[in-house]
Amino acid sequence: MRVKRAYEILKDRGYEFIEPEPASEEDILRVHDPDYVDRLKMGLIEDPDTPAYEGIYEYARLSAGGAILAAMINGFSLMRPPGHHAGRRGAALGAHTLGFCYLNNVAIAVKKLNRPTLILDIDGHHGNGTQEIFLGDEKVIFISLHRYPHYPGTGYRSEANCFNFPLPAECGEDIYLRTLNEALRMIDVDKVEVVAVSAGFDTFTGDLASLGLTEKSFTEIGRIIANIGKPTFFVLEGGYIGENVGRAIDALLRNFQ
Repeated sequence: MRVKRAYEILKDRGYEFIEPEPASEEDILRVHDPDYVDRLKMGLIEDPDTPAYEGIYEYARLSAGGAILAAMINGFSLMRPPGHHAGRRGAALGAHTLGFCYLNNVAIAVKKLNRPTLILDIDGHHGNGTQEIFLGDEKVIFISLHRYPHYPGTGYRSEANCFNFPLPAECGEDIYLRTLNEALRMIDVDKVEVVAVSAGFDTFTGDLASLGLTEKSFTEIGRIIANIGKPTFFVLEGGYIGENVGRAIDALLRNFQ
């Protein structure tokens, strides 16, 4: 229902929607271990956050396909389930659950593109699965701004090509934007050809990982990302108040129209 409400808001504001094809198994296996994929197909992947719903593998394939399509057209994938907590073999970096994620959508899209990429994760939770998958990958720079301490309990320090910026709850727009600009100054953007945004909106005031951000904050975040000057695509991660998600997506994309 949350995604449905976001869809209604964006449709009313004139956005065009394209239905994706499911990701192929070849695309998925570039990221995930074959045994993990087999267990997901059989409904054997389950934890308190991440139920083994009937047909979940096919839903997850479609969500990953949405990310691939977004990467191909510089679009926004408004799909669930999300993905950034899913590692190669499941829960990543010592996390106890998969956090509602089954396949790592943004990772599958980035591997499909196979171009030097900056992955910018603006979800309120650390993208532990994405970090696990790309740690040490010379083609990828991973930046995550997230609330800490908070689920999944990772992302408190940077490592190799993975730059983590833990932020306190309700830190507010000024600190967030200052940190985002600082993060981007630390990397050489000339070395990347594409920006992939793990776009979570649970940082919105009142949501599960609130950092005190507002619609205006997401307009500013979008402006900063657009100023990188690279082809950019977005993949939906968290965000649990549909009205806010729709408004925040619109705000984020204003600088890309």
